[in-house]
Amino acid sequence: MSEGIEVIGIYVRDQDEALAFYVDRLGFRIQADVRNGGYRWLTVQHPEQPTLQLGLFRPGPPVHDAATADALHGLVAKGAMPPLVLQVKDCRAAYEALSAKGVEFVQEPISRYGQVDAGFRDPSGNGWKMIERQRKETA
Repeated sequence: MSEGIEVIGIYVRDQDEALAFYVDRLGFRIQADVRNGGYRWLTVQHPEQPTLQLGLFRPGPPVHDAATADALHGLVAKGAMPPLVLQVKDCRAAYEALSAKGVEFVQEPISRYGQVDAGFRDPSGNGWKMIERQRKETA
């Protein structure tokens, strides 16, 4: 039986650009960077979640043909892929800190649905929601 999810992959147009974004701006760490001919297995990890990796993969050979790779790049760039979610303690403070590092937000922090959330995209167009869950008051 399975033991859980280890890697969740996203498509990026340029792995070096994606790596710089996730490490330098979001604070992730490199977990694996292995090259095999024209293929590169590149994963990063959030420092608070060492068992889950985010794969930064380029569509193309040997997995996809050129037409499929182009179509996937187009979908990602248009924001057609489902957003990823980054949980934060303080959405407004994280928004200010990431904005100062050059992260471009498509939605400033707003309060709704019992939480505060903001939205940004990585350099390839992958959408992210940054969510601060409201803490329940205890009596």
